[in-house]
Amino acid sequence: MNYKSVFYVLGKIMNILGLLMLLPLFVSFYYNMQGFEEAKYSSFIIPILLLFALGMLSKLFKPSSVKIYAREGLVICGIGWILVSLFGSLPFIISGAIPDFVNAFFETTSGFTTTGATILTEIESIPKSILFWRSFTHWIGGMGILCFLIAIVPKSNSNSMYVMKADVPGPTAGKVTPENFRKCKVALYYLFCYDGYRNSCSLFRKQNNRG
Repeated sequence: MNYKSVFYVLGKIMNILGLLMLLPLFVSFYYNMQGFEEAKYSSFIIPILLLFALGMLSKLFKPSSVKIYAREGLVICGIGWILVSLFGSLPFIISGAIPDFVNAFFETTSGFTTTGATILTEIESIPKSILFWRSFTHWIGGMGILCFLIAIVPKSNSNSMYVMKADVPGPTAGKVTPENFRKCKVALYYLFCYDGYRNSCSLFRKQNNRG
């Protein structure tokens, strides 16, 4: 077992999750500036700082060459799912939208797995930035959370296929070659930017119509 490679890749995943949380933080800034009752900035700032701290700490375990095989892929997949769901639930808990840890963890896991189950009875009553984060977890989970994170991590190599195989059932992941993987990464960048732009414009139009 190459423990250094496992810690290093998990650290990269934490860094990417922290970057993804910046988007709902900006949403919180926007609605606070518009005078809406929003979640506190700490709901996202605290998890972001923790994620970046873990990401920086993982650099202490940076190996001379990152080697990931089947065993390492399974460990990264298992621990990665737990950590992503754990830190993803912090905005719900800190904001008070879902104060119970078990319920917040369930809600986050439901989003990243696109299960669709929820413990919320009045979803639209929670702060808009938290609602955005909840919807964002579903969007990311639609492509497979670990596959999405690995796809946008720079310098991914063919060893990343073992993590994909652990996360994606069936023969699909085995058909993805490193060359196709790089092309998919570029496509994901365009998809991410376009979909985010379209949803943001739609959200702003609805808000202006209500005003």
